[in-house]
Amino acid sequence: QLVGGKEIKGFGAITDVDVLKRIKIEFQKKILQLNLKSIGISNYGTITKRGRPGLELFFNGEKMTLARWPNVGWDTIADVPQNGEVVFAGDSNHIKNGLPIGRHYGRIGYNGDRPANWSNAQNIFLYGYWVWDWHDEFLQVKSIDTIKKEITIKPPHSSYGYIKGARYYAVNVLEELDQPGEWYLNRDDGSLYFWPPAPIESGKTFVSLLDKPVIEIEGANNVHIEGLDIEFSRGNGIVMRGGENNLIAGCNFNNLGDIAVRIEGGFKNGISSCDIFNVAAGGIILSGGDRKSLTPAGNFAVNNHIHHFGQWLKTHQSAISLGGVGNYVAHNLIHDGPNSGIQLSGNEHILEYNELHHLGQETADVGAFYMGRNWTQRGNVIRYNYFHDLNGPGQNYVNGVYLDDFSSGTTIHGNIFARSSKGIEIGGGRDNIVSNNLFVECKLGISVDARGIGWAKYYFTGNDNTLFEGMDRVNYKQPPYSVKYPILLSLYNDEPAMPKNNKIINNISYKGKWIDLLDRLDFKTVLCSNNIVSEPDGKYKNEKDHVVNGNPGIINNKDGSFKLSADALKFGFKPLPFNRMGLMKDAYRKEVITPKFED
Repeated sequence: QLVGGKEIKGFGAITDVDVLKRIKIEFQKKILQLNLKSIGISNYGTITKRGRPGLELFFNGEKMTLARWPNVGWDTIADVPQNGEVVFAGDSNHIKNGLPIGRHYGRIGYNGDRPANWSNAQNIFLYGYWVWDWHDEFLQVKSIDTIKKEITIKPPHSSYGYIKGARYYAVNVLEELDQPGEWYLNRDDGSLYFWPPAPIESGKTFVSLLDKPVIEIEGANNVHIEGLDIEFSRGNGIVMRGGENNLIAGCNFNNLGDIAVRIEGGFKNGISSCDIFNVAAGGIILSGGDRKSLTPAGNFAVNNHIHHFGQWLKTHQSAISLGGVGNYVAHNLIHDGPNSGIQLSGNEHILEYNELHHLGQETADVGAFYMGRNWTQRGNVIRYNYFHDLNGPGQNYVNGVYLDDFSSGTTIHGNIFARSSKGIEIGGGRDNIVSNNLFVECKLGISVDARGIGWAKYYFTGNDNTLFEGMDRVNYKQPPYSVKYPILLSLYNDEPAMPKNNKIINNISYKGKWIDLLDRLDFKTVLCSNNIVSEPDGKYKNEKDHVVNGNPGIINNKDGSFKLSADALKFGFKPLPFNRMGLMKDAYRKEVITPKFED
């Protein structure tokens, strides 16, 4: 076991009268105090806007909750004061409810009278989705005006400003330390206050201290790290840079304040059969290979169980973040995360036999798999994965596979999409192939839009040059891109805002709407053929598909698998390798919890 923190002892009753006045009388004897400076701890880290949580507290191996209000759920901004000049945040596409989004000097109005009870305001932080449900931030309080019912934020302010109705909650508020498992840190004098969920002497209490990687490897070859438990740290678990044939296997990463494992560059480096959970940020960052030369790295993440990640910052934190060229992600089980399961950039990656479920649990505009905003990131294959039970809170939708903002040249083949709000979204991209996938009980199987001629036309009017800059960065007019992806050479002369050459063939859809074609798209612009579609209302009209009544041949076994009858195969659909999806038993993983499927 490698621990990036320290066990702390010496808690006692609160004796400071001024502190006791800030705590409800019925809780005063339940909350204990320890001065961290008295035991040699004076570096508490920093709660940053888009970064680490700093010092965290753990009891009996579980992460404790920084005292917050409300205890569950959210408050919302009552109003955004707009006195004086408004400074607009972001580019011209950042519009909500028809109005540009402004910072308004970093003040927000609050509801009710709760903040009137809070003192020591500069020790308080607000966490929220200040405009968009795909971007969250921690902000430090500067002051609270209880007459005007306004909170002034200490710079830096939110990246996109603030809007009325945005959701947020307050953390590190002593007056809100009102239930077992909560704690508060006075960063001015080092006093830590804690209401333990069990008698303090019955367990061990740790705080995280190390803000560097627990293990750091650079330029090494043939190094194996096996069977370690790494926990209670503020920083990364393991960082591996460069080298060849290095392996991290059979390790547990738990209660970390940043990414569990970063594998950056090198060749044939990987992580296998590890468990990653209760981490503040993402699980694995896996990159390697050169995009300009399209040189593959062969790095890999295989047979890992990653869950309950993104516990501090929720957006842009994935179980696996994949980049570069020619890397491999397979047989991972990923679940219970607030945002994406796998986020991809780059070329020629293969993702297969993974199981992903219960993702996008707090955010919006999200996919269990996500990539976006680049025409040149091509050749990626998503095949034989099991995406299921992907439904966000409220009106939020969660895609199984989300090809956002013009993602192109991706193959999506042989996957299962079950009980999800949406199977696949093709967001304005082109040259994507969707084939031999099974959609069962999804609210919507596939959507394809032409956002480039609609709300996202700013990409083509000079307001945002992201797509064109991406083309230039890889020298698309020269080899290897001109040879590997010659279609890029004619892109600018072929209505680049239109989602051309997408092919949706040989799929099966049952118990859910099959497809939406948006922004004036139709079956002449999107090739949709030889799919088996069960739409009982008879509204689906596409002569190139096979419309059936009732079950098209999917057998739902009591173990939750989906076997296919001869009826499902008669139009050319190929059997799926159910028995290979999810975790596998190996030398490091003796048991698996993923249901095993039968051929």
